[in-house]
Amino acid sequence: FFFQAEDGIRDIGVTGVQTCALPIFILRPVGTSLLMVAIVLAGLIGLRFLPIAALPQVDFPTIQVQTAYPGASPEVMSQTVTAPLERQFGQMSGLKRMSSASAAGLSTITLQFSLGVRLDVAEQEVQAAINAATALLPADLPAPPMYAKVNPADAPVLTLALTSDTLPLTELHQIANNRLALKISQVSGVGLVTLSGGHKPAIRIQADMRALAAAGLSMDSLRTAITQANANTAKGNIDSATRFYSINANDQLKSPQDYANLIVAWKNGAPVRLSDVARVVQAQENVRLAAWADLQPAIVLNVQRQPGANVIQTVDGILQRLPELTESIPASVKVSVLSDRTGTIRASIQHVTIELFVAVALVVLVILLFLRSVRATVIASLAVPISLLGTCGAMFLLGYSLNNLTLMALTIATGFVVDDAIVAQENISRHIERGEPPMQAALKGAGEIGFTIISLTVSLIAVLIPLLFMSDVVGRLFREFAVTLAITIVISDRKSTRLNSSHANISYAVFCLKK
Repeated sequence: FFFQAEDGIRDIGVTGVQTCALPIFILRPVGTSLLMVAIVLAGLIGLRFLPIAALPQVDFPTIQVQTAYPGASPEVMSQTVTAPLERQFGQMSGLKRMSSASAAGLSTITLQFSLGVRLDVAEQEVQAAINAATALLPADLPAPPMYAKVNPADAPVLTLALTSDTLPLTELHQIANNRLALKISQVSGVGLVTLSGGHKPAIRIQADMRALAAAGLSMDSLRTAITQANANTAKGNIDSATRFYSINANDQLKSPQDYANLIVAWKNGAPVRLSDVARVVQAQENVRLAAWADLQPAIVLNVQRQPGANVIQTVDGILQRLPELTESIPASVKVSVLSDRTGTIRASIQHVTIELFVAVALVVLVILLFLRSVRATVIASLAVPISLLGTCGAMFLLGYSLNNLTLMALTIATGFVVDDAIVAQENISRHIERGEPPMQAALKGAGEIGFTIISLTVSLIAVLIPLLFMSDVVGRLFREFAVTLAITIVISDRKSTRLNSSHANISYAVFCLKK
């Protein structure tokens, strides 16, 4: 009957019919149906690739500046490094918050800018401030201050713990860093893998002050001897008439025994070795850092996702590869999941999804209760899935994600997407009940309330405008909510006009069968 629709219009006549807002959707039912199918397919594709998260992605323009000054006390770091940098950073425009921490040999300054500041502009200002503070910093800094972008709101999505009853933590650190961390970072969606526990292998030299004094040595002479013995530079060169060679030899000491046999000085014609004035042990780099898993010392791996990546797919990909990764490590090493952030995300998304389906079911039941017509209920109810799926396609194009706020917008929209269709359908039914042909009733009914439906849609969207102009973090969070709800309402407005064609053609088919 779709192909007979236009013939039906000519048969019944449309003289004097008021022009509706979009009559093409009523006069071209086949094209309208194909357009609706295209929107549904686009929505299904967008739903397939939409990332899942707890909340909308909000990138805080935050930069962290770190300065290393080995051997300096926290007081020295605060006065000679942190304070000069803070004075320069405080002159930057757009800086909203600045915090610092001065520890032994390390200064960390966190700079948080306003959300309207672009990150590349903030980086340029930070670099200019560091250059201006160079003359005020200690001249013997081993390296200039280093800065990097950080996101304090991006918590690890998965935390793994490595424990062993036989292997020391230094070996666990090596296994976690060289095997697991490298493989996990290759999983799709993983952005950063960091280690916690502070058991990076190192050789610690514990000086005996009495032995040093007896040998006539000081701590500075001991440090100088160790530094010179580990110099990794060219030892010379061979310059011939035709070729030039550099003599490169690696003097790096790697084992405690190599350090113990190191000659630090000569006294009375006899060598004074490092083992005579100090104790050399294989230990961790920082003995004041540690991590535990279930009251057992462990090495902890924190996995962070890439911006915009699907949290659930990322964690599932890691957990699927975890059995394969554990086969390449010693059997005495136990890898356990310490925390999984996707548990709460899965639960919240599941609950909101259930509420969305319940809302759709309630809307359909209410329509059936008041319209008391299965045909009219089916026609009006088609606006719900088509509008929601079309919104998913638009969300994918805008770079949004399925989160608690966007799903809440879809849940709220289930009551808005059918009101226009119900109003249009009731007006068309009124003309049909008066004896007018279905197609003429559809054109006349749509023409009478076309601009009314548009005004209702615009008024609903106008309510969401204040949310779009909210500033700070709250505005960023609710922006996806407002835009998602507005898109659903706009698509539903178009659906109400298109569904009129379905109502007209179904009614026209019944009309022809009665004839």
